[in-house]
Amino acid sequence: MAFSVSQMKPEERLAYEYLLSLQLGAVAYEPDGNRPPDFAINKRVAVEVRRLNQNEVTPCGHRGLEETQFALCDKIGNLLSSLGPSDSGVSWFVHYDFKRPLPHWKILRSGLLAYLREFKADSNRQVRKELSKVICESFELTLLRARNKCSQFFVLGGYSDNDSGGWTLAKTEKNLRICIEEKTRLVAPFRHQYPEWWLVLLDRIGYGLSAHERELYCDAFRFDHNWQKIILLNPLNPTGPAFELP
Repeated sequence: MAFSVSQMKPEERLAYEYLLSLQLGAVAYEPDGNRPPDFAINKRVAVEVRRLNQNEVTPCGHRGLEETQFALCDKIGNLLSSLGPSDSGVSWFVHYDFKRPLPHWKILRSGLLAYLREFKADSNRQVRKELSKVICESFELTLLRARNKCSQFFVLGGYSDNDSGGWTLAKTEKNLRICIEEKTRLVAPFRHQYPEWWLVLLDRIGYGLSAHERELYCDAFRFDHNWQKIILLNPLNPTGPAFELP
């Protein structure tokens, strides 16, 4: 069945570039429809694709850290916009630090809104250049006075996700296990349909490995799995050197 690259998700497009670069034969996208595998090479090698990212545990299972990051950033950006323009010729950049678990957005929004409104109405703010405020145990706000007036009184300047730090090797090992277990469960009902299965992971944690890191990974990573190949790709260079887990 003919397909268009535009139908693919971003990770699938990158993996497709990689599979074509191997020159192993015809690469079919979703050969069996909307179910595993994502690709098939020469109708015999099934290939599943996933983003290798950092995950958090939720009551509904694992969820990528970036899902909370992006949703929170959008909500806070909208909240700051709702507070309107500067009425005194001064604007303030807003930076926030957070960690999980966060309170429900309605609770966090209420605390943020109360503080920001109070700050905007405070005439003494003019003598300050920077200050911080703990809104709750898992969320802290920092305000920095802008040199020039902006269109809004509060301007989102950035954020820090305190759950996304740590040594790359440890983060990769932890989330590799999550990704491998998740995909293994997903493809289990279809394993009999292809003699060989590969798992291609777009590495959004380390973004590729140096020669030294590859040695460390080979020493550190020993996973029990039933995939013929597990391959890590650098999403910034998907046709560059790949790393195959030992």
